[in-house]
Amino acid sequence: MTYVANARMYSVNPPAAAAWKDLFGWLARESGVDLDIIDHAFPLPLADLWSRNDLACAFMCGFPFTLATHRPRSVAAPVPTNAPIRGRPVYATCLVVRADSRFHTIEETFDGRLGYTVADSHSGYNALRHHLLPYFLHRGAKLYRESIGPLTTPRRVIEALLAGAIDVGPLDGYALDLMQRHQPDLKSELRVIATTDPAPIPFLIASPGCPDDIVANLQATLATFADAPGCVGLRERLRLDAFTPVAVEDYALMTRWDAEARAANYPQPA
Repeated sequence: MTYVANARMYSVNPPAAAAWKDLFGWLARESGVDLDIIDHAFPLPLADLWSRNDLACAFMCGFPFTLATHRPRSVAAPVPTNAPIRGRPVYATCLVVRADSRFHTIEETFDGRLGYTVADSHSGYNALRHHLLPYFLHRGAKLYRESIGPLTTPRRVIEALLAGAIDVGPLDGYALDLMQRHQPDLKSELRVIATTDPAPIPFLIASPGCPDDIVANLQATLATFADAPGCVGLRERLRLDAFTPVAVEDYALMTRWDAEARAANYPQPA
């Protein structure tokens, strides 16, 4: 049987998408699992990808994973080269403004226009709200005049910033690093003014019914990625050091942050 692979969440530009296809090609050859590498680009819903019954390898954010009634199977978590905790499968959200913006702190953006990705995103919504919660509690009122979204993808957050449609927006830190690897000009167009606390990174999943031997073969092969001689170039192109087993229990942090914000009557970042 042929199984589906996709890296929509981190196919942040054409060179990154090509690198992920090369990674999945290597994974198929080394694991012996027949992978059909499909495109599932915006505006197609990610939920449609995650609900496929032939899925073997696709990225899923930990927040919708924890909220899912029927959870998919965990395969492996990536370890970014520039992870906020070195050597760990974690990431953080960068709060970003235009490089020529007058804003230098997150407090200076208050009363402006805040962008967000989508309500079931950790990096583009839940982590953003967690970071802003202490300011909201101190102020006792909305922080921003407008909350603009769903922008859905990191790319569209950047487009909104550069077009002047929002003043500040959240970017998955690993996605930003990957974009800047392949689009160095972004470093002169954007500026990070704050960074959230680290959290467990989106990880590769398979459908709930994916056979044990398929999942095991993929996991065993991905465990060799860090030291595989043939993956030296891929590690650099993908800004990844390794893949590691998924500690599912760590992702409870995301629902805890969500519960804290809702208890404080701060259901959405604004």
